[in-house]
Formats: sequence, C-alpha cells, structure tokens
Amino acid sequence: MTTQLQVPQGPRIWPPTQAWPPAVHAGINQLKAMAHQWRNADDDSTGPILVAVSGGADSLALAVIAAETQRTTGITFGAIVLDHQLQHVTAKVARRTAEICGMLRLEPVLTERLSVTDHGDGLEAAAREARYAAFVRCAHEVDAAGVVTAHTANDQAEQVLLGIARGSGARSIAGIRKQRHHNSAGYQPIRIGRPILELTRQGTEAICTWAGLRYFQDPMNFDDDVARIRVRNHLLPTLTDPSSGLGPGVFSGLTTTAALAAEDADLLDELAEESYRALADEETHQISFSLAQLRALKPAILRRVVARAVRQFDAPQPTSERLRAVQELIFPPVGVASSAGPIQLEGHVSLFRKKATNEYAKLLVICSPPSE
Repeated sequence: MTTQLQVPQGPRIWPPTQAWPPAVHAGINQLKAMAHQWRNADDDSTGPILVAVSGGADSLALAVIAAETQRTTGITFGAIVLDHQLQHVTAKVARRTAEICGMLRLEPVLTERLSVTDHGDGLEAAAREARYAAFVRCAHEVDAAGVVTAHTANDQAEQVLLGIARGSGARSIAGIRKQRHHNSAGYQPIRIGRPILELTRQGTEAICTWAGLRYFQDPMNFDDDVARIRVRNHLLPTLTDPSSGLGPGVFSGLTTTAALAAEDADLLDELAEESYRALADEETHQISFSLAQLRALKPAILRRVVARAVRQFDAPQPTSERLRAVQELIFPPVGVASSAGPIQLEGHVSLFRKKATNEYAKLLVICSPPSE
C-alpha cells in the first residue's frame, strides 16, 4: 500500500447540499447525547467542547460531525490541532488542518507544537503523553466542557486484541473507554470523550467524502515495527476476511466484548475502592493492611486493592506478574519457606509482610523517595 503525503484539503462549500449519510446521523446522535450529558453534569463550564483534530480521516470526520451538531443544535465546539513535529510534513498538515477547522466554523481553533521525547516506553507512548497533556492545557485555557477524540470501532477492536495479547485482565479487554477523566500535574482533571467509538473507519472516510475533504494518511500508520500497526494492517484484515477469516462481524464482536468488559471492570473497581477505603491504614509514605482482612477478599478485588494502594503514591499500575508476586506474599505456601519481601515496583514503591508476635500480620506498601 502506498502512502499519501498530501496535506488535507477542502471543503469547497460548507455545509454540503447533499443529505446526511448514515454515518453523519449516527455520529451526531452520539456526540449530541454526550454533549448534553456533560452540560447537565457541569453547569459551571461556559466554554466549548473541544475536538482533537489531526488531519486524518477519523478526526476530520469528527470535526464535521461537531460542525453539523453545532449548526443544528447550537452546542458550541472548538478544535485542538497539535503538531507532534515527528515528520517534516506535520507542520504543513497542522496548519492546513487548523484552516479547515476554521472553515467548518469551529471556534476557537487552538494550535500547539509539541516536544515529544521517548523516555523508554516508546515513541507512541511519549506522543500520547504529550498529546493528552496538551488537551488538558487547552481545555483549561478556554474553560472547555471537555475534549472529544476520534477513536473508532477499528481502534477499539485493535485495543481489545492488544489487551488479549498482554493478558492483563478485564480492564485491558474493556479497551478504550467511552468517557473518562484525564489528570495532568498542576491542573484539574478534564473530561475525555470518544463519541464515535461505534463508527468504523469506513464510516469516517464516507463522512470525509460527503464533506468534500481530502484527509492526510500518516506514513507512521504503515510502520510494521509498531504492534498496533501490525494488528491494523495485517491481523484485523485477516480476521474480518469473509473467506479465510471470521468475517466482518469481528468488529461488532470485539466492540461488544469491550463494552461488556468495561461494565464488569467498572463494577469491580467500585467494589475494590470500597474495600480499600475500609481496610487501608494510610500514612504519609506507608499504607498498611491486615493480612487476615486481605485474605478474606476475592482475588479480583484483592488485586485491585493492592494496585489502588500502589497508585496512591502516583506509581504506575503494577503488572499482572508483579500482582501475582504480591498475592504470594499475602498467601505464602503452606509448609514451604517463603520470602517476606520486599517486592520492588516502579515509582519507588515496595511491598512486604510485617511480622507481629508469631504471625506475619500486615502487608506494608511503602514509598521511598529516590534519594533513599
């Protein structure tokens, strides 16, 4: 497949004179419902909802949906256009994308050049971190009700398959959340919404065609060194092939799995939060639990309670391997000598059993500053 390096173009007229295609109807219904929910939940926000627009088919389609929602309902939408500066063409793409957002009458159109530095987790993760930090800054700049991104059913299917490959539980299989809050140091959390998670990439491309938009195809989307790109360009086409794979119903199957898993994971998280609040003894650099009380928890809740304690110190979510090691601290093998720890985790957090009288009576979660 060849890549198209042309910058986004169009539309010649706005709004189009043709009737809405089905994908526009579906997208507007979802975006309008999300916008009303946000407005009803936060009467203090007076600014627009911001659309993250990169110049690709998905984000331009979401910009079109936002423009039509604004035109027909009066709900106000602006745009965020970011230049990650990872390719020579991105400055031109960002500039033209911002112009298109203006032609669609989104206001304000906020632009920002990002500095992306790989700190060891890969360039994709670094770009995402920089992007969401910019979303938070821009949202606070205009008192936005939130930021919506153009994740589609294709993205959801990819995320579920990657989650299955990692084997990291229900939250990974739940894929991309329809809504969540994002935190960035120094700012209040902002809402992040994905209103077109039920649209396919075929649908977003159809929206761009209807609107008279030519979209940018990022050459990085053809880099098979990235696992997500291999899933997108090779695994999913094979799975959805009607003759050699499982057929196009794979998309609905994976997205339905994600939605159901998300509901289950949300409930487990709520129950775990209740257990954490009831059992955790918090101090400045230490959280302790009674081992007897932890042992009474179901494994799905126990893992979440331990992870919740670790995140209390702003440390990363522990891996499933590390959580299994912690479970062995809590349930040491009978009749076999076992370590009392410590188990070292990222973020300078360690866990170990503490002996009281003749038993190991406590699990301690301790955060040590880097200098110690």
